Amino acid sequence: MASPLLFAHRGASLELPENTLQAFRLGLELGASYLETDVHVTRDGHPVLSHDSSGRRMAGEDLRIRDASLGQIKRWDAGRRFEDKFGAKPFESKGFRVPTLEEALAEFPEARFNIDIKPRDVRAAAAVLRVLGRAGACDRVRLASFHSAVIRYVRASGYPGGTSLGSSECAWLALAPAVALRPVAPGTAAQIPLRLGPVAADTPGFLARCHRIGLQVHFWTINDPDEARRLLALGADGIMTDDPRRVGPAVLGWKR
Repeated sequence: MASPLLFAHRGASLELPENTLQAFRLGLELGASYLETDVHVTRDGHPVLSHDSSGRRMAGEDLRIRDASLGQIKRWDAGRRFEDKFGAKPFESKGFRVPTLEEALAEFPEARFNIDIKPRDVRAAAAVLRVLGRAGACDRVRLASFHSAVIRYVRASGYPGGTSLGSSECAWLALAPAVALRPVAPGTAAQIPLRLGPVAADTPGFLARCHRIGLQVHFWTINDPDEARRLLALGADGIMTDDPRRVGPAVLGWKR
């Protein structure tokens, strides 16, 4: 059985401003198997790495990404609102920027990425697919979306990389009779919290249910090493964490 995967959630986002090149670099240095990140698309068609649809929370910029040009976003200070555990803002005006997907792929040419397409719009997925195709990066990028129609569009396009289940697909996985479930395409994963609505996902039965149809199971967002070990003991295939420094040794040192 393969070793479990460690996902640096938005990079090493507990220590550095999330979804920045610096946070991704630290995540890799701490042993991450994958860099987990999020994509929105600018007004002029550039996929950029941001969890939020606007710059308000991280950069103090009250502008939606879909309404901003890439030039505008490049001027945002992505470290402006980050606070450490003491409430200080150590990264304001320190050169943290919102990267494009293209920049991140070029900066880390050997890294594997797990990319959540945030907009409920297949045009955003199409923009991401164009960048991945130009970069020749499909074999090292898993695509995800909460919007099942978006991830189905990715699969229908013939995307050769792995994908994650959308929200409605996860609901079906949790609630459908076992006899109704069918094997999934290779490389497909359920990337989920500990509960899917009324159904507990952190149980041996649920994990066995997923594994029977060929699904890997990756849990988010786990920032406690003991919790990571508990999930791995149940059979989890991957752990997403904001804190790869503490959680990484529990995942990377796990023996099946």
